[in-house]
Amino acid sequence: MKHKIKKLLDKRPFRRAKPVEESLREAINNIPRITNETVAEHREEVLGSARKFIYPLSHSLRKIVTISAGIFAALTVGFFVYCLLALYRFHTSSTFIYRVSQVIPFPVAKAGPSFVSYESYLFELRHYIHYYQTQLNVDFSGEGKQQLDDFRQQALDSVVNDAYVNQLAKQHNITVSDQEVDFQIGLLRNQNRLGGSDAVFEDVLKEFWNWSIHDFKRELRQQMLAQKVVSALDTQTHSRAQDVLNQLLNGGDFAALAKQYSGDLSTKDNGGDYGIAIEPTNRDLPPQVIDVLFKMDAGQTSSIVETPLGLEIVKVREKDANSVRASHIYLPFKPIADYTDPLKKKTHLRTFINP
Repeated sequence: MKHKIKKLLDKRPFRRAKPVEESLREAINNIPRITNETVAEHREEVLGSARKFIYPLSHSLRKIVTISAGIFAALTVGFFVYCLLALYRFHTSSTFIYRVSQVIPFPVAKAGPSFVSYESYLFELRHYIHYYQTQLNVDFSGEGKQQLDDFRQQALDSVVNDAYVNQLAKQHNITVSDQEVDFQIGLLRNQNRLGGSDAVFEDVLKEFWNWSIHDFKRELRQQMLAQKVVSALDTQTHSRAQDVLNQLLNGGDFAALAKQYSGDLSTKDNGGDYGIAIEPTNRDLPPQVIDVLFKMDAGQTSSIVETPLGLEIVKVREKDANSVRASHIYLPFKPIADYTDPLKKKTHLRTFINP
């Protein structure tokens, strides 16, 4: 048997191994050549090979995007539900909720055509809470709970009234400029009513009200707007003040006119005499009056001075380097409610919380 196998092997033709150069040449010749005619074919061949990897990847990306969108939608809905419950059910006034209300305009009420922002309500409420917690140590979770409810109602009433004031201001084209606000702040600073420096003033605002200077300007602007609205609409008080001034200019007696016209019950019977030596830092008088008094000489009578609460005419009787003695005739403005209440009756007020 071994002999037969050997004979068969001996009959196989002998194959000589090809030289390396010849094998390399054949391999190069067998490489497919890409020409203008075959480029489309080769491109399709390459793309076809890649599609088996691209299609699964594309499918995975769509799935990831769908899942991510679903998670985002669920988180958004959950966030809004949480905020709505915190604002309208639990009446939360935390810093986080306040910051949210600064970004998302949740309403707290609708005063006629105007929505009242929840942020403005929290702006008012939070400075009440801060002052009574830090300065008077009131525990709103215990005995102070009723007081907190009162503050909530007070804050709501305040921002609703502000909304009607803003409507009146818009109707009569009344605005308060940045320059007017800055002038008023300068007046207060000159009379040392805002502390000895900006740093002190900022510290006082932070400590007592948790306000920044921007917050203070915001509150001051709203107060000045209400004052300007009343001043513009209360033409009767302006007419009375002008009549009194005309009588003074025609030789009328200041003390007699004060007794007749002044609305300050504590001074009118004394001919309008303040009864004290007034210093530049006196905080019992409006800053506008202090400013005018220290610009006048003894014996002079002012023109009409507009203050936040009314119109005044003042007379300097005595003056030295640090104080003056003076008399005044005070004509108070009508209450702002005289103008906002009719507007409330004409429009429907709807509140979205029950403090």
